Amino acid sequence: MIKNYLKIAWRNIRKQKFYSFINILGLTIGMTCCFLIFMYVRFELSYDSFHKNKDRIYRVVTDVKTPTELIEADITSAPMGPNIKADFPEVVSSVRINLQNALVTIGSNKYDEDRVAMADSTLFDIFSFQLIRGTAKNALAEPFTAVLTESKAKKYFGSADPMGKTFQMDGGKVTIKVTGLMKDVPENSHLPFDMVISMATAERMGQNLTESWGNFGMLTYLLLAPGADAAKLEKKLPAFMESHIGSTMKRNNMYYTLHLERLKDVYMTSKRPAAVKGSITNIYIFSIVAVFILLIAVINFVNLATARATERAREVGVRKSVGAYESQLTFQFLCETLLLSLFAFVLSVALSQLLLPPFNLLAGKEIAYNIFLTGTIGWFLFIAIAVGLLAGIYPALVLSSYKPVVVLKGAFSSSNKGLFLRRGLVVFQFVITIVLIAGVMIVYYQLLYLQSRDLGFKKDQQLVVEFGGVDNMKEKWFDIRQQVLNVQGVSGATFSSAIPGRFQNSAYSNIEMKNGEMQASNINLYFIDYDFIKQYEIKVLAGRAFSPQMATDSTQAMLVNEAVVSSLGYSKPEEIIGKKFDQWGRKGTIIGVIKNFNYRSLKEAVSPLTLRIEPEAFVPMTITVSPKDAKKVIAGVEAIYNRYVPEGRFNYFFVDDDFDRQYRGDFRFGQLVLTFAILAIFLATLGLLGLISYIVIQRTKEIGIRKVLGASVNNILLLLSTDFIKLIAIALLVATPLAWYLMYQWLKDFAYRIDVPWWVFLAAGCVAVVIALATVSIQTMKAAMTNPVKSLRTE
Repeated sequence: MIKNYLKIAWRNIRKQKFYSFINILGLTIGMTCCFLIFMYVRFELSYDSFHKNKDRIYRVVTDVKTPTELIEADITSAPMGPNIKADFPEVVSSVRINLQNALVTIGSNKYDEDRVAMADSTLFDIFSFQLIRGTAKNALAEPFTAVLTESKAKKYFGSADPMGKTFQMDGGKVTIKVTGLMKDVPENSHLPFDMVISMATAERMGQNLTESWGNFGMLTYLLLAPGADAAKLEKKLPAFMESHIGSTMKRNNMYYTLHLERLKDVYMTSKRPAAVKGSITNIYIFSIVAVFILLIAVINFVNLATARATERAREVGVRKSVGAYESQLTFQFLCETLLLSLFAFVLSVALSQLLLPPFNLLAGKEIAYNIFLTGTIGWFLFIAIAVGLLAGIYPALVLSSYKPVVVLKGAFSSSNKGLFLRRGLVVFQFVITIVLIAGVMIVYYQLLYLQSRDLGFKKDQQLVVEFGGVDNMKEKWFDIRQQVLNVQGVSGATFSSAIPGRFQNSAYSNIEMKNGEMQASNINLYFIDYDFIKQYEIKVLAGRAFSPQMATDSTQAMLVNEAVVSSLGYSKPEEIIGKKFDQWGRKGTIIGVIKNFNYRSLKEAVSPLTLRIEPEAFVPMTITVSPKDAKKVIAGVEAIYNRYVPEGRFNYFFVDDDFDRQYRGDFRFGQLVLTFAILAIFLATLGLLGLISYIVIQRTKEIGIRKVLGASVNNILLLLSTDFIKLIAIALLVATPLAWYLMYQWLKDFAYRIDVPWWVFLAAGCVAVVIALATVSIQTMKAAMTNPVKSLRTE
């Protein structure tokens, strides 16, 4: 029986080649998109799931509360983790991690590494990073030791055994010994590193890791005992902080509150920063897009199947008259749908494998390299069968319910109920299409806004060169700057400790409030020279900028931004001028207030920032260059760099390019949405083409009669287009609030965002109208141009 059903299904597929092609193509595209998005979502949700103890690992984060602000940080101070481990028996182990950059020297070779971690020896006790050589207990126990990943060891030492080998850091001043080899950190880890330096190295180099409770900068993780309640432990942490530094917090009027975040929440759902961060909103949007695309493919099938019901009606009547049961007919029609879906499944799997490399490139990460090794084929087959059943169940029930007496007399015609369903499905298709078009427009409008927004500083034609490793920078920075200024094509040069878009220091600070009291806080800090404000064209709102004519500016002066003014309760910038500060042992007065500039991503509001002159901390030099002389400037500055840092590696970048890298993930998101939106629009167009083709065939004689009676091609085009224009208008009314809500949720991730303009939805509707009219016109023009004699000829 099954063999007979399959044979009949195959004959019907071959008989209706055009409609079968449209259905298979639509289902193939729909399932391919769904499979790729499924793998992407699955990969994103798998972050940090490879750790054996993932359900018992928690990140310690800190709320820093002052009378004027609340800072929600992802970091802790160095003593917090070890002391939590010592005070609470439910904590099995703790580890501190500091992610940083480093210049590695091996012989004459120099490597700039931006994936370096410094960590306690307990790293491998808590996390399941796989050690190949060395032991978890001893690999990071001693100072000046390191564990390398396989790829990094091969890069440094080739095929030689790396164990016991050494390399230099900090300009050749520090020698590190390799005491362990580990597998490369998996792609789905929120902690990206290629080497781990022992935390004992920092202690040996003079960092105070046992008493500096107010010096934040460590990522801290805890491993809890099996069955331990993290919520109960978190409730004990306020008393823990009070017992250790309660008097200090009270004296400084700055209070620390510790919280525990589950490891699996760090990457995807935490509102706090992480080295690698995902977006649950993007996951929701991608999932919705996948469902939308699959629904469009299903709707295409249902529309065509119900529209062609009159062709199959006589077949149903004959089968029923010779004894076929309704259930048998339903099963037969479902077999046809499932066969189509399985054809599409095979094509989709092959196409998904073929498209994986470009999809990985578009996503910016390798979500998979072989679809057959992901363990998802079973899920894909389930989706294919579900799609086949979903697409075929309604047409099968409709067709199998026909009365043989009625259809064999030729009295059968399409019901209003079927017509209403088809129109409803067309409306739903265009709702999805308009939502996707509007979504793409809003995403790109927002990204364009990020690129074009006034950041409060000049970022164009600003070349940055890292001068890390200069001995006695305090004495040499002025000479270096003067030599760079003498290079042809250079119009400005300034030293600082950081540049916009990159890491900046934070410092424990006391600043005088309006009531005369000193308010303690951890505040961001730039060390700059006298020309930084001028060269970056940052506006001074009150007071003045630093001046080399004022001797005390380098020892007793500070600049602050507007955010500092408001955070300390001042209503006007002028009110803070002359107020006292005490920061990292330096005391003095505030001499000026600068306008807020976006020194971080536009996803974050501008936070308080202080600026001081401190040549010892200078590393990057920003050089204003003429575009036509850029290559000469780079060569000239490199020669100067090599004289002052002979053991260093010359690196440079431009501020505008570097600042925009913060939005690469958002641009990839936009490209992914655009790609799948185009495919969804193509699917909707494909289904509409099939539906229009069938409608035109049904109305061929009507078109012929109208032409004989004098109707023009335009009249016929308008006749067949009007109904679809009405359906698109209804779809626009439904799609507008839905698209607005979805994109509003996405825009909430940005501190600076566009107000969604009304015309976006109107434009999306117009695009949908153009697509529909173009699709309708293709078939309608063909029918309207046909000789009416042929149209009216009887069989």
